[in-house]
Amino acid sequence: MNAGRLIFSSGDPTVDRRIDWARALMEEGNAADAAELLTEAVDRAGHYAPGWFLLGEAREAAGDGSGAAAAFGQALARDPGDTLGAALRLARLEGVVADMSESYVRALFDQYADRFDAALARLGYRGPEVIDAALAAACAGLGRPYAFARGLDLGCGTGLVAVQLNERIGAIEGVDLSPNMIDRAARRGLYERLVAGEMLAFLAARPARDVDLIFAGDAFCYLAELGPILAESRRVLEPGGLIAFTAETHEGAGVLLRDTLRYAHAEGYVRAELETAGLVLVSCAGESTRTERDAPVPGLVVVAQRPE
Repeated sequence: MNAGRLIFSSGDPTVDRRIDWARALMEEGNAADAAELLTEAVDRAGHYAPGWFLLGEAREAAGDGSGAAAAFGQALARDPGDTLGAALRLARLEGVVADMSESYVRALFDQYADRFDAALARLGYRGPEVIDAALAAACAGLGRPYAFARGLDLGCGTGLVAVQLNERIGAIEGVDLSPNMIDRAARRGLYERLVAGEMLAFLAARPARDVDLIFAGDAFCYLAELGPILAESRRVLEPGGLIAFTAETHEGAGVLLRDTLRYAHAEGYVRAELETAGLVLVSCAGESTRTERDAPVPGLVVVAQRPE
């Protein structure tokens, strides 16, 4: 199925108009009327996954959980790669944690790339500064220079963290699922190499003891489990090498799929996964890197080391 057609048009102008009206009604807070319009739309264009997905959102907003689940299920059946994130919406309704599909993350950021930096600025994003400060403090505490020969930027996005750390790293390579984000990052001229791909696979393809720094800003919130990425990071780090990352967090235990469809990892979970991976915690501090609805999002900034 053509991705543009999947996302932007049902192929029926009447259906597309009803979907546009439904979106406007939802923005006005009238989810029940939006759901009624969308039910008519999917009756006419049952093949169109975004119509079903929006119907799920409208029903959920109107308090119809079972109806929302049915609609999200129909969306997923028509979009098996889950470009829209229907499986995540179903997981939230069921109160469980599910993995994000690569298709969903890639489509999300491919569409977001051109306005990504501006959007983060509006949210007061400060992940690069937070990681920079944590690494500076970690290096001071370890009695080592704040300088690295080679760094890997996981989930690099447009390269915002690399801009902040560039003067501290001899050579940087980056990876991101979104080709459009990679294109934006390449324009900065900071990276020795950029790869459009999944970050765990990117690490798995590298030799052991390959780099002395791995960093990830606002990237691990798209991973349900941190264990695999931390284990591969340890393997790829040189002895004494550091990993620094931010994470969204919550006051409970384990992993939570937030209503923003990003994962929050409890501090206890993060500490346990670092230990299991064989990484030594250097610092773990509560630090918000962004706001949502004018409120700080609870977060962590973490620095850990592969033992010498």
